[in-house]
Amino acid sequence: MTTKKQGNVIAITTMIFLFAMISFVTNLAAPIGVIWKNQPAFEGSNFLGMLGNMMNFLAYLFMGIPAGKLLTNIGYKKTALAAIAVGFLGVLIQFLSGIVGVGSELFGLPTNFYVYLLGAFIAGFSVCMLNTVVNPMLNLLGGGGKKGNQLLQTGATFNSLSATLTPMFVGALIGQVTVNTAITDVNPVLYIALAVFAAAFIILAFIPIKDPDDGNKATSLNFKHSPWNFRHFVLGAIGIFIYVGIEIGIPGTLNFFLADNSGKGAGLDPVTAAGIAGFVAGTYWFMMLIGRFLGSVVGNKISSKAMLTAVSTIGILFVLLFVFLPTSIQTSMPVFTGASFSMVQVPLGALFLVLCGLCTSIMWGGIFNLATEGLGKYTAAGSGIFMMMVVGGGIIPLIQNKIADITTYQISYFVIIAGLAYLLYYALIGCKNVNKNIPVD
Repeated sequence: MTTKKQGNVIAITTMIFLFAMISFVTNLAAPIGVIWKNQPAFEGSNFLGMLGNMMNFLAYLFMGIPAGKLLTNIGYKKTALAAIAVGFLGVLIQFLSGIVGVGSELFGLPTNFYVYLLGAFIAGFSVCMLNTVVNPMLNLLGGGGKKGNQLLQTGATFNSLSATLTPMFVGALIGQVTVNTAITDVNPVLYIALAVFAAAFIILAFIPIKDPDDGNKATSLNFKHSPWNFRHFVLGAIGIFIYVGIEIGIPGTLNFFLADNSGKGAGLDPVTAAGIAGFVAGTYWFMMLIGRFLGSVVGNKISSKAMLTAVSTIGILFVLLFVFLPTSIQTSMPVFTGASFSMVQVPLGALFLVLCGLCTSIMWGGIFNLATEGLGKYTAAGSGIFMMMVVGGGIIPLIQNKIADITTYQISYFVIIAGLAYLLYYALIGCKNVNKNIPVD
């Protein structure tokens, strides 16, 4: 009994670390994009700098539903091991992009950039698979109920903490961004990722974990309808697509804005701009951590509809303030400068974008609850579709940064405002189930 309990503790710890790795791998893309966009061949293109993020999320489109089927066919443990192995490969290829193809070009861009994109795409497969398996596995290891939920909340906390630290760490490693800055400058981060993946694989391989169905595979059921027959689900799926794009687009583009010294950006000191940008963008994810905590406290007192309405409205206000406030109006924010924390001056609008993290933190849960309400037996299929729609986290920031290239960073945030306006519409009107005539039992 003691041995089993110790094994569970190790397995739980491993899953929590993997929960953190989900955001660690995902949030590498934006700060590394700062390096790529400043290479001479990229000519400062935010669009190209955001392509790594796009490849990471594009994987969800292809792997969202297959990941769920993999879970059913080979079980939780084998799916988790496969996800870890794929993640190790993805990070390894990103590391190799600092070695392979350096100095040569393909279609006008450095060859090693394509190697990096391949690594980001493969890492995206891993993150999608981990998202599919880690949540239910933590719940399983906790025995379900309140203990399972407690472990999920702990995992989510580490996920948010990792999301906070990753851009800060990468920004500190990059330091001053010049044409000589290379992806090899962030190798320490990649070494950490490789070590965690390798350790997690070895540990998990030796821990016996039972599937919740005790090996009985779910039978294939043919239903007359599907989640697509419910209008409120379809609008909610679009909402998830938009939401993930908003969640990633706000801090990702903010990172580019603060690190940009071309005249379009915040105009920070070139020597410290990348570090400040990473830390400020990381603070957004810290706000998400706080927001998730607050959401869990009031979640049983306020409806998903009311919460989504409120945070969408406040989010629109915050982003509008960033758009219209002159960059000359500044405020102080705490930033780790390499030796200690100090207060630095950043545009006041950047602070309002950081505060958007409080709003986006509870949006996924709100949209999911509203979109799946009344689906009954179609809920599981709806969850798989939602995982595919996470691809919005790659597409919307790409569109936003193309607009930033053509116009200004401020104007690009109208993409975010439009997305938030849609979520407000969904909370007020679109979430109503108008297909109650469809049997769901």
